Amino acid sequence: MSDHTQDVDRTDPEYRAWLKEAVRRVQADANRSADTHLLRFPLPAEWGIDLYLKDESTHPTGSLKHRLARSLFLYGLCNGWIRPGAPVIEASSGSTAVSEAYFAQLIGVPFVAVMARSTSRAKIELIEFHGGRCHLVDNAGEVYAAAAELAAGTGGHYMDQFTYAERATDWRGNNNIAESIFAQLRMEPHPEPAWIVATAGTGGTSATIARYVHYMQHDTRICVADPENSCFFDGWVQHDPDAHCPNGSRIEGIGRPRMEPSFVPGAIDRMMKVPDAASVAAVHLLADVLGKKAGASTGTGLWSALRIVAEMRAAGRTGSVVTLICDPGDRYLDKYYSAQWLADEHLDPRPHRAALEEFLAGGAWPEG
Repeated sequence: MSDHTQDVDRTDPEYRAWLKEAVRRVQADANRSADTHLLRFPLPAEWGIDLYLKDESTHPTGSLKHRLARSLFLYGLCNGWIRPGAPVIEASSGSTAVSEAYFAQLIGVPFVAVMARSTSRAKIELIEFHGGRCHLVDNAGEVYAAAAELAAGTGGHYMDQFTYAERATDWRGNNNIAESIFAQLRMEPHPEPAWIVATAGTGGTSATIARYVHYMQHDTRICVADPENSCFFDGWVQHDPDAHCPNGSRIEGIGRPRMEPSFVPGAIDRMMKVPDAASVAAVHLLADVLGKKAGASTGTGLWSALRIVAEMRAAGRTGSVVTLICDPGDRYLDKYYSAQWLADEHLDPRPHRAALEEFLAGGAWPEG
């Protein structure tokens, strides 16, 4: 975050009028938006287990990150960090930048997204569609320094989602994603889920859900699914806040090369490492079962959720499990839905797809 407290007279009536109007516009966006759907993934009725997917792809900017971007803009505005005419800069793997570009355009400030060059072309085009500009770097680990340098050089505000995601969102309620999930489950057979499965980019979503569960004294457990080329799993298992990973994640939107400040290990109950090919297999299964394409981060969560369903079934337990649809698959047609890209990345989802189909047909997770 760039401190520009001397740049604006906070008592100036013109500034206060601008600030009030900016906050009104961001809050009005939330007021115009209906809640996102909670979809059922079909499982055999005799299992007594229900699996749901919270479909965050229906937000105005098409992803889970719409909630985060709204919270970050309100946080930055109310802290006096976002100022009229000054750019907002963000380090992002894509989806947060799409949503932040939308809110920047809504309140009339410039926006620059700093992203790895490997970010999908569809995301870059969406950022530009919403009036943002993209600054591409060669490696995902370079985005932090590049964003901070741009903010310092332009007199702008570095939003820094990886630091502020967990504190900008009101985890006690106020229509956050956790409160929404529990409200939508209220009339279901198992209204208090046994598990909620999230994935982590900033870690803000898992922190929000886990804190809400503890605050409301629910018995729900929180699992975070982590892809290859991410340090969150190792950092959690080894209690190492300095864990690093040298390579960038192939699953856009989740996985990080460092333990981000917004990732709160102590709030969650379990982590699961998911092979990238398994994430792709699960998201292809989702498309076939529900007719809905989603990004591969959704597959990471779905794979873990189905593993948990298998464990519950093996233990003779009934209940419900919830995971998330993070963003739409049309942003990744040239990646996770491309045979050529999968071949180039040496990813073969077929064995994992076979394992999923064997489980759904027989009820037991295949060994090996």
